[in-house]
Amino acid sequence: MTYRIGVDIGGTFTDFALFDDEGGIAFTHKQLTTPRDPARAVLQGVGAIAEAAGIGIDEISAISHGTTLVTNAVIERKGVPTAMVVTAGFADVIDIGLERRYDLFDLRIRFPEPVVPRHLRIEVTERTRENGDVVSMPQYDALEGQLRELVDRHGVRAVAVCLLHSYANTSNENALGDWIRQRFPQLHVSLSSTVFPYMREYERWVTTCLNAYVQPVVDSYLEQLENGLDRLGFRGRFLIMSSSGGTLAGSIARQFPIRLLESGPAAGALMSSRIGNALNEANVLSFDMGGTTAKGCIVRGGRPIKRYDMEAARAHEFKAGSGLPAKIPVIDMIEIGAGGGSLAKIHVRQALQMGPRSAGAEPGPACYSQGGKLPTLTDANLLLGYLGCGSFLGGGMQLDMDAAVEAVRRHVAEPLDVELVRAAWGMHEVINEDVARAFRVHAPERGGDYRRCGVVAFGGSGPLHGARVARKLKIPRVICPAGAGVMSAFGLLSSPPTFEVVLSHRAELTALSADSLESLVGEMENRAGRALAEGGVDKAELVFDRRVDMRYVGQGHEVEVTLPEGPAAEILEALPGAFAEAYRGVFGMALPDRPIE
Repeated sequence: MTYRIGVDIGGTFTDFALFDDEGGIAFTHKQLTTPRDPARAVLQGVGAIAEAAGIGIDEISAISHGTTLVTNAVIERKGVPTAMVVTAGFADVIDIGLERRYDLFDLRIRFPEPVVPRHLRIEVTERTRENGDVVSMPQYDALEGQLRELVDRHGVRAVAVCLLHSYANTSNENALGDWIRQRFPQLHVSLSSTVFPYMREYERWVTTCLNAYVQPVVDSYLEQLENGLDRLGFRGRFLIMSSSGGTLAGSIARQFPIRLLESGPAAGALMSSRIGNALNEANVLSFDMGGTTAKGCIVRGGRPIKRYDMEAARAHEFKAGSGLPAKIPVIDMIEIGAGGGSLAKIHVRQALQMGPRSAGAEPGPACYSQGGKLPTLTDANLLLGYLGCGSFLGGGMQLDMDAAVEAVRRHVAEPLDVELVRAAWGMHEVINEDVARAFRVHAPERGGDYRRCGVVAFGGSGPLHGARVARKLKIPRVICPAGAGVMSAFGLLSSPPTFEVVLSHRAELTALSADSLESLVGEMENRAGRALAEGGVDKAELVFDRRVDMRYVGQGHEVEVTLPEGPAAEILEALPGAFAEAYRGVFGMALPDRPIE
């Protein structure tokens, strides 16, 4: 038999799903996350679910893992001290940004600080032109001393190499990277021409800095996890969920940890689309509420909406442009601090607020009897009868009603001078309204009308709130799947190995030859194929999805077009029509007489 396990680490619980591919039998398991050592809960849970299924660890063929490690490291600034080696004169680019204000009228506007502060940036003399011509090679005279000082004095453990126009010619960055690895083998090195080889320096360099910032953290975590699984006797494939909804080999995840930024939540969105397709619901709203956060994603035409950029560590939760841009393939989701562990707080104006702070797994809600004294959403739901003291986790965990009553009474009911049940209902309803408000903002921005679709509610708290949220949004149908509490773990098992590569080559369409197009696409297919081969994918199983960014000459931004199938010459002939159709779909019109690039 072939057994696979999906593991999803959440802020409160770590979820496990074991599936027998031949017999079609599934087992599930949940246990409290261990925030100080997340790998410990994973290893304990793998052993527990294998024992429940009556199999040995050596019988498991694959383990797929989703984690919020990278997201938490960026938001909480728990990465490592990181240096940036940058072309002389351009060290301030990541401070200057795009020179845009995400709110024109806010005089106290804030932006997130770069993960590499100014004193950890080193300028190096070199130059590559925008056409790829190398004007001067890097000058190493002062670099070794400067980098040595940052390592010894500031504890730098990673380096982001970000040179001008390296997307057009990688030679200078490759040379610098090799030089640093030879003299400082203990440092993790990220090259912008490898992480995101695309024009527009600000986005490319910020993405590379983020990759370097979390690389040692991810490397250490995966090493600990792989060694622990090896000691348990696991001999199968270990795969990591990426933000795009595909799984990666551990070696690729170590090289591109920034691609794990939305690792866990992506699995739930994939499973929502799968459930929607099974029920002939091509358009659904995926609603995942766990212990710490609530996530929403629009599934359109049977597939989650996908993007190729996202923002991390936003200074303002709902305002685009207030975060650090990460240019990675990602399933498009909205995330807010609303979950079972969300803490209640009374403002000076006697207004009740839920979250974004969470009790997490340690100490957890008051009813968990693990030292938590403050009221959470889970305590309120227990008081309201939505949860049972003896049925939580299938009877595996006893909840303390008295502790929940005391927490809600002392910190909510008495300060607001309302009866206990009314206080609990207020906590429950505030969360519902927070989630509904977030979806009201997210869906119209994506051109979606959620009133014409169903909502798939899952996660530990999702089905408790799905109906009320749907009623507020006027959504006619709520779907609560079996195993909703561990659905993201099941989503990990339905995710195929996937790797996406990008290459920047600017040319007018009339100047692009069939041979050149075939060479460019072939180079990208080889890179993607090598990455998937490291995850154990056979070459005969590969399926390629080819896309190209196109625009009218003179425009500043592009429209994505799927490359038609067929020989390169036929593709070039069909591209103007395909672009016109895609452009018309976005802007309602096309400009047939304009040259295209």
